[in-house]
Amino acid sequence: MSGELDYQQAGVDIEAGEVAVERIKSLARSTYRPEVLQELGGFGGLFALELKDRRAPVLVAGSDGVGTKLKVAFAAGKHDSVGEDCVAMCVNDILTHGAEPLFFLDYLAVGRLVPEQVEQVVAGVARGCRLAGCALLGGETAEMPGFYPPGEYDLAGFAVGVVERERMIDGSGIAAGDALVGLASTGLHSNGYSLARKVLLEHAGLPLNDIPPGLAVPLAEELLRPTRIYVPAVLPLLERFTIKGMAHITGGGLPGNLPRILPTGLQAELREGSWELPPVFKLIESAGPVRREEMYRTFNMGVGFVLAVPPEQAAEVIDALSRTGTTAWHIGSVTTGGNKVHLVPGTK
Repeated sequence: MSGELDYQQAGVDIEAGEVAVERIKSLARSTYRPEVLQELGGFGGLFALELKDRRAPVLVAGSDGVGTKLKVAFAAGKHDSVGEDCVAMCVNDILTHGAEPLFFLDYLAVGRLVPEQVEQVVAGVARGCRLAGCALLGGETAEMPGFYPPGEYDLAGFAVGVVERERMIDGSGIAAGDALVGLASTGLHSNGYSLARKVLLEHAGLPLNDIPPGLAVPLAEELLRPTRIYVPAVLPLLERFTIKGMAHITGGGLPGNLPRILPTGLQAELREGSWELPPVFKLIESAGPVRREEMYRTFNMGVGFVLAVPPEQAAEVIDALSRTGTTAWHIGSVTTGGNKVHLVPGTK
């Protein structure tokens, strides 16, 4: 009969969804570990957890998204890096407990499903999984017409890892005098973009395709640098050194994240000039202007991950990290105090 309606007329293209799944199957396959038991297409992802070599395994899970960094991707028309951000935000979190990432699942919700765009996003997810050594076990792509503006989407992820109970890291062994080693970030990572966009794109009116003073690349490229995945650099350290605590520096910056691993009665004393402040933070601070205190509680300020180690091991840890291509600095120490971060002014 005439006038009949169907799902596609309501905004959901089932055939496009099937094309998208076919496009991303090879991307997922490129991340598989031996424990993966089937390819994409089932109702659940199957992962055989081998326990024979583990005495008391603890599963560690984490979930996160990319946040308003996606708005930059939409404006720039570049979708192949945000998936890596999504993986990084999750695996770096579970790494803080000493966990080896095992598998990852993603959730991608779109207003209109465009297979090529989905493929670009998932390509970034797969690249992140390969860097972290975990399998892209499955996920969900949801077409939600009328929910997202044309061309926009949301992306979230879920990571599961494993650590031996006796080797689990929770910061409880941190003591006054321990050294704090900061690992360099690639820039903003995936936090503070509401403020960064407000300052740089709205207030200062900087075009995404221009190179602002102080930067070496166009603004879009700088803002879309993927979050660094610290897994390949940090996991080997756990075999060689006494890592007492680890913090992933995300929303809330150093002041908001370091206290999460400090036992009661201890604080982190950081020397501002002891690490390199990337130019993008200087640009945001001056273009706002934004108070330095607000910068620290919003952004990572160049330090994306922090290790608490015995002071006599700090130099060796930094050297070991440098051999993996990871820049790190001795940025401060643990002292007695009120479970906070105390910043000692420096020159940078």
